[in-house]
Amino acid sequence: MAISSQPAAETHLTPFTLPWMTRVLLVALSLSLGWGIRGNFGHEIGAMLPGALAALAAVLMSGRQDWLPRIAYFATAGAIGWSIGGSMSYMQVIAYTHSGHSLSQLYGFACLFVIGFVWAAPGGAATALPIFLNRSQLRTFCPPITAIATVWIAADYGMEIWDHVDPDFRHESRLYWYDTNWVQALGVLVAILGLAGIRRRWDFASSLFLHAAIGWWIGFLGLVVLAGLRMTPPRGDNWAGCIGLVAGLWAFFHRAKLPGINQASLVSGIVGGFGFAGAALFKLMGMATGLTTNWHSVLEQTYGFLNGIGIALAMFGLARRVPPVDETPGPSTSIDYGVIAFSLWGVSYLNLIQNTRVWVESKAVPATLYGIPANAWHQAAWIFAALAFIGIVVAHRKRPIAVLPDSQLGRGQLLYLALLWVMVLGNFMRALPGFSPQRLITEGVIQLNAMVCSVGILIIDSPSPVIPGRVTHWNTALKRIAGIGIVFATVTILLEWQTVRVVYGDRFAGSSNLHIRFGPNANATGAKPSAGKPHP
Repeated sequence: MAISSQPAAETHLTPFTLPWMTRVLLVALSLSLGWGIRGNFGHEIGAMLPGALAALAAVLMSGRQDWLPRIAYFATAGAIGWSIGGSMSYMQVIAYTHSGHSLSQLYGFACLFVIGFVWAAPGGAATALPIFLNRSQLRTFCPPITAIATVWIAADYGMEIWDHVDPDFRHESRLYWYDTNWVQALGVLVAILGLAGIRRRWDFASSLFLHAAIGWWIGFLGLVVLAGLRMTPPRGDNWAGCIGLVAGLWAFFHRAKLPGINQASLVSGIVGGFGFAGAALFKLMGMATGLTTNWHSVLEQTYGFLNGIGIALAMFGLARRVPPVDETPGPSTSIDYGVIAFSLWGVSYLNLIQNTRVWVESKAVPATLYGIPANAWHQAAWIFAALAFIGIVVAHRKRPIAVLPDSQLGRGQLLYLALLWVMVLGNFMRALPGFSPQRLITEGVIQLNAMVCSVGILIIDSPSPVIPGRVTHWNTALKRIAGIGIVFATVTILLEWQTVRVVYGDRFAGSSNLHIRFGPNANATGAKPSAGKPHP
């Protein structure tokens, strides 16, 4: 495949001038603050930010000099991988752990582990993917991603015209099918098959997306439609599709003889599963103190922090074991600059363009300015920013611009800091019109963590020494990790359940709607009458 066949190949690493745990901490804080910001924007788009920041931090902290030229690809892959889990519904699952009903609480913690696992597993796999592929191979992802994005945009416009329904009443949509992203999953199949038909060939990237999409459909149809399993009725069942998607990814990487990616996926998934359930417990313990704050933000940032530990463990483990890929240095192409643009401008735009609605609703900004909608002004600002980026790239390719570092490490640091502070300040601008003391636990902690991460990123030494890579028996390692994960999941879920029972007993913890999954008082028992199949 893409990795070197030399088992004793040398791996370029920096001396760990920062303690190993400090490097893990900085990756964890990067994902934590990104997850705190994600909570304000939500869903798949919001989850792109923590994925990109964690990937950038992990590469910068790894000491792997050979990873640095592909750092923008790491950021983009991390953003896409972590965005997938943003489709899942989980607030009702968290509410089960608050309910005071014992079986519902146990069910809630178990389901949070499942959701956390299938959110983090594709995130870990995507973040690790550029370790095994060189830039030429990574560029082949551009056509299928472009095809998928084109189909999705066309589908969104088509649905807007044909089936316009207020998001608050999406259950009335003619396309409602257990409130899942089945249209998007179908769109991936249409895009990939259409692209293969036009090109009359398959490639690595297209096969990867095809496996993921088929896996999604097998998971959704098998678990929900055929088996009738509903995790949080009447809320969405994208969790089932995500389980199938993870299985599809694992099958693909097994066939492609890339077990190291499956290891990264498994490690980050196990830590992510524990992270979601553990963060819910941490929130409940904090609420038991009687202190008043934004406890949901505490949960989100705690969950992000634990996810970051998972990414750090997965990436740093591979850093010492995987030899460099075979790559011939060459000038950057338009695709390389496009990847940089997406990881900086694209991730920022997709999130921060949502601020206009918040500003208008809070009356911080007029709905129209000189007769033009406020959103149009905001869009124009982002268009000019894109044009400015293009102008800088064109000028830089003719004559290097002095402000851009010559070293790959410096460029990686600049990309990290630019994305970090654009999003931190943009998030603060979103929160400012309705700022309250409780926002300090969110925006205040986010800015503090951002400053800590900025200092940590900038004091890394340049990579220089070499340490031999280690030969890894991947199958043995995967079995061992899976076994440990099953035991770890079982023990931690039971401990979390019993801890809540000891502290709260049968008392409803509050801070959420009362949702009971089982028993005579169950109030989350079924979907709307129209659920079960899309309308004709």
